[in-house]
Amino acid sequence: MDNKAYKYAKWCIRSKFVPKYVKKQCKEFIKIANGKEKKYYLNEEKISQIENILKLLIMPKGLKAGKTLYECTSNYQWLFFISILAIVRRDNPDKRKYETALLEIARKNFKTYTIATLFILLMIMEPRYSKFYSVAPDGSLSREVKTAIEETLRASPMIYLHRDEPRFKLLRDSIEFLLKGNKYFPLNYSNSRMDGKLPNVFLADEVGALPNSYAIEAMRSGQLNILNKLGCIISTKYPTINNPFEDEVAYAKRVLDKLEKDETIFALLYEPDDTKNWTTDDLILKQANPVALEIPEIWEDLLKKRARAIAIESSRENFLTKHCNIIYQGMGTESYVDVNDLMQCKVSHIDWKDREVYLGVDLSMSNDNCAVGMVAEDEGKILGEAISFIPEDRIDEKTQYEKVNYRNFIKAMKCIACGHKTVDYAVIEDYVFHIEEKYGVKVKALGYDKWNALSSAQKWENGDNGKYEAINCIQIRQHSDTLHPPTKLLYEKIVNKEFQYEDNKLLEINFENARCTYDTNMNRYVTKKKSTGKVDMVVALINACYLLQQDIIFEDGFIVQVF
Repeated sequence: MDNKAYKYAKWCIRSKFVPKYVKKQCKEFIKIANGKEKKYYLNEEKISQIENILKLLIMPKGLKAGKTLYECTSNYQWLFFISILAIVRRDNPDKRKYETALLEIARKNFKTYTIATLFILLMIMEPRYSKFYSVAPDGSLSREVKTAIEETLRASPMIYLHRDEPRFKLLRDSIEFLLKGNKYFPLNYSNSRMDGKLPNVFLADEVGALPNSYAIEAMRSGQLNILNKLGCIISTKYPTINNPFEDEVAYAKRVLDKLEKDETIFALLYEPDDTKNWTTDDLILKQANPVALEIPEIWEDLLKKRARAIAIESSRENFLTKHCNIIYQGMGTESYVDVNDLMQCKVSHIDWKDREVYLGVDLSMSNDNCAVGMVAEDEGKILGEAISFIPEDRIDEKTQYEKVNYRNFIKAMKCIACGHKTVDYAVIEDYVFHIEEKYGVKVKALGYDKWNALSSAQKWENGDNGKYEAINCIQIRQHSDTLHPPTKLLYEKIVNKEFQYEDNKLLEINFENARCTYDTNMNRYVTKKKSTGKVDMVVALINACYLLQQDIIFEDGFIVQVF
């Protein structure tokens, strides 16, 4: 309990400068350190080994150049190293607890150097002939870790040399610890040729910039026969939520929230709890930048960068994503809803049984995405659900062009593939007819746009010639003066956390894509032409909200829109 990791974890739990998910991870660490965990314990011999190695490693450059890493290592790094390397099983002390180490942290917090130090520790501590790999979006980023390792070793003669002979072989494409034959290789990102690796440890750096999760999954697949496998996944935020790092972060949050059971993941997520008021709230910077709390020079530099981001809009995206860990969607657009606000409305489960619901459909051109949205009112809150429909023969084309993995969403039952090159409207019509049976709800009405839905609406109105119970269908005029009220209502419910939806990444991507414009009367509405991707699920929800608003909130009953 004298070690720096334990002291930092105790401080984190009490401090307002630490975000909530880091606090949750620290509570787990303290429970283990206090001996209250049945399966795992903190191995003091491994802690001593880590400390002794760090006392021999020298910081090669920067503000603390010439000092030992034992002196220079930041508090969060101590927690990272000791948690990953020194927490082991009681029934097998050679087996470590964690197999995935996730680090979400802003720039200038030594994240790459953290992994470089971890690799040096592991190259010395791991069994003979272990292999280590780093993967990044491009070769130069991947070699950043190699450069940091080389500089540290050359600056540390007590580790690097033995009787004037190097213990490490530093080559152009690899580093080898000669005493054990352990090797490290920096890799360029590729969509292939990574499946043949057998990594004991791998690093995926700047994962938010990777186009997909192939590299991570290929490395994990190669670890099946490794006793102490470890994957380090690190990144800052990037401007979109549709990237592999956000998937890893979302899963880690579910684990820390006890919604998923996974004892093998360790996650330090330094993202601010409240992302509003970034122009004045110092807490946002402090929660995203733990090293700034220890080094005054870094804190002063962050304040200068914030002042510049306030004054110059073109520098805002880089500042918010890289130094605040806030997803920012860029300048020159009018985003409908901040995706961070939306994600605060996510719940684990919605009980739809016996609710009265309103449906909205967005039946676009038959070769494009279509959607069905469903909403209900619950004590002032709006409950929402949406599903998308795409042409089955265009799944791979749309996945590549839109950079959205539709096959994953089809497996998650948030998207239905139907038809061939065009969407089969009969599948959508059948889905709507069976929605009461599927969810146990009572459909009050369905809202639609006449341009692509007249034929389907007629079938819903007459129950497909008596085969099903008829549905009350309301034609909604697709004009700003009609759509502004439900658009505004849904926006306000989301930002006030009075909207709820179950986990639906495709819906989040649709909201992230959605852009708004104003008419001459300042009526705000979502426009497909200016949106950055598909927004069919958002449009369907807005159509459904129009009916809910008319019937429950305004209590005016339904109004048939006349053209």
